[in-house]
Amino acid sequence: MAEDFARAVEDGLKLAKRIYFGNDRAVAAPRLASPMERAASAAHAHLPTAPMVYAVIHEPGIVDNPDLPSYQPHVHGRCDPPALIPLQLNAIELDVDCYLDTALVTVTGSWRVHCVMGSKRCDCRIAIPMGEQGSILGVEVEIPRKSYTTQLITAEDGHELEKTAQPQSGGFLKPNIFTITIPQVDGGTNLSIKMSWSQKLTYNEGEFFLDIPFHFPEYVTPAVKKISKREKIYLSVNAGTGTEVLCKGCSHPLKEKMRNAGKLRFSYEADVLKWSNTDFSFSYTASSSSIVGGLFLQSAPVQDVDQREIFSFYLFPGKQQRTKAFKREVVFVVDISKSMTGKPLENVNNAISAALSKLNPGDSFNIMTFSDDTSLFSTSMEPATPDTVERGIEWMNKNFVVADGTNVLPPLEKAVEMLSNTRGSLPMIFFVTDGSVEDERHICDAMKKRLASAGSVCPRIHTFGLGIFCNHYFLQMLANLSRGQHESVYNTDHIEERLDKLFTRALSTVLLNITIEPLQNLDEIEVYPSNIPDLTSASPLMIYGRYRGKFPENVKANGLLGDMSSFSADLTVQSAKDIPLDKVFAKNVIDLLTAKAWFSEDKQLIEKITKLSIQTGVPSEYTRMIQLENTEEALKPSDTGGKKQTGRNGEKQKLISRTIPLQNFGIGFGDTTVTRENVPPGFGEQRAPDAAEKFVKAASSCCVSLCNKCCCMCCVQCCTKLNDQCVLVFTQLFTALACIACFECCSNVCCACGGDE
Repeated sequence: MAEDFARAVEDGLKLAKRIYFGNDRAVAAPRLASPMERAASAAHAHLPTAPMVYAVIHEPGIVDNPDLPSYQPHVHGRCDPPALIPLQLNAIELDVDCYLDTALVTVTGSWRVHCVMGSKRCDCRIAIPMGEQGSILGVEVEIPRKSYTTQLITAEDGHELEKTAQPQSGGFLKPNIFTITIPQVDGGTNLSIKMSWSQKLTYNEGEFFLDIPFHFPEYVTPAVKKISKREKIYLSVNAGTGTEVLCKGCSHPLKEKMRNAGKLRFSYEADVLKWSNTDFSFSYTASSSSIVGGLFLQSAPVQDVDQREIFSFYLFPGKQQRTKAFKREVVFVVDISKSMTGKPLENVNNAISAALSKLNPGDSFNIMTFSDDTSLFSTSMEPATPDTVERGIEWMNKNFVVADGTNVLPPLEKAVEMLSNTRGSLPMIFFVTDGSVEDERHICDAMKKRLASAGSVCPRIHTFGLGIFCNHYFLQMLANLSRGQHESVYNTDHIEERLDKLFTRALSTVLLNITIEPLQNLDEIEVYPSNIPDLTSASPLMIYGRYRGKFPENVKANGLLGDMSSFSADLTVQSAKDIPLDKVFAKNVIDLLTAKAWFSEDKQLIEKITKLSIQTGVPSEYTRMIQLENTEEALKPSDTGGKKQTGRNGEKQKLISRTIPLQNFGIGFGDTTVTRENVPPGFGEQRAPDAAEKFVKAASSCCVSLCNKCCCMCCVQCCTKLNDQCVLVFTQLFTALACIACFECCSNVCCACGGDE
């Protein structure tokens, strides 16, 4: 899908050469990448690196300047798949609010359909690249006499709607790029677009990092000099700690507007010649050298479906140079079914090799592989000495060979059994798979019973899911049961990077068995997740919950340190008046509840998730996104129905609404059929074209290809210099080539139909 999108943009940039802007130009024509540049970045060429809007071009003949027609010769044929011409950007505003470890991002901009004749129309596709763990919250579009807004509805309502209306294109191009299409926009129209999403801040050695895609390509800069270009950025930071926040770095020249305890506010406004050519990044520190924490209390919003009171507590790891590290006993359990062939298994091998090199000599490890059978590096835990680590890597190189089947329970039971007698150490299991099996609920039940009898420090099961065919909610539940961590990757581009992130986070644990006391006097309490994960030096710990009753004034966080000594810290209890806790934790809570609903098959819990998803705007497995179109039309004397309103000029209007369903873009609960068939992991499925598609594509691509190779003005100038005999020869040659192309087209269709038609 991403590669098709990139090719469509490349075709669109070629078509954009037809547009004539006159002599008053501020930028050159769109520059295509050289073959060497395209080869160097083939995987990411022309994918959006900032919020972008594209004209969807099926008919290349409609491409022209809506203000200054160039009267170029008509181009016959169709673009199949359609070309995507990036629209010119007239204004952009970035508004970011950082709360705790989450950023709520809003981008407002104005784009113009500069590449389509004023008398023609085209669809416009919006592409929104998001940062770390991005989750789309909504898109609003305004054009003359029309507006579009995304909304969430229940899955049942979505199914009913799809019976009467065909779902439109929209969803995730890649896991971090959301797209949506606005139908039939007139050439020359300005689109005002507001897009919102949430994303996580990354954390490293006491420092928070915010990274937002904000790198606009040069060809979206308006070509006419007279158009002013205003760029705005607003940033606010509420670390929640009540301590001083120190800015460590920033990509853009922000001006400080406010500084209070734990809070910062910045702004940037400028008239620019070119739009931002770098991503927006910001980093800051807000923690001390030791473990510190706090607790927030907040009343539920009036419109909240859950009217219980809200609480949230956090723990920052600080800088742990002087803290004794845990002795670790680690078992790596790796799926080697045939779907892991090639790059996935190679990347897993590299990541585990790197993790083994980070273990201390006092640690121990083992490696298991599973398909239908289970293989072990050693029958017992091995010390992590350099020689043993080298033997483990050699064993992986020799035994990471794919085989049939995916039998999950035996290797997990064996790993827990090997770690059942640990004393004075932190046992952990890293479980890596790309598949889904039918007995996943039974596996969770079996692991829950084993972990309950594993002692005071049970093995932590850290799970890693590859692709969209494994059940990520099963893996989430497996991790939650053991206070473990869960990480996922939906395509094969970042397996090693994401797996290394999981290893780094889990292996840097600084506090175990965390509890919050005293909460037993509360009438009711629910914590997300129910089993509080361990605190690591690689990320702060953020917990969300609901309660009824009087919350105690003095609260402590307890746990175990690396030397197995007890830890206790007072948590500062404060009212969170200016932090929208329900929005900050919405995605995390929905994911945790979805895993719980999948495991328990609780219909009431599913209904709760649905209401929470619709309330917060965070998509879930039990909701569907729709696009609501509102059209303003002049009110006629005969009109009696519809919603009526007064327009901007005082004229009477009626408002016509239409609901457009979008494609379902939930990740689902795994696919056991695909797992049995050993389909490789990836994001999005490839569909073979049918006979009709082959016919249309073969019949329509000839003229478009010619248009892409040379501009029309060059053809006109060349033809004026040819004599009559040469023109006759070329006419006969092109006629013969056309007959050959037609014959080839018919042959393709016959082959596709099996030769019977």
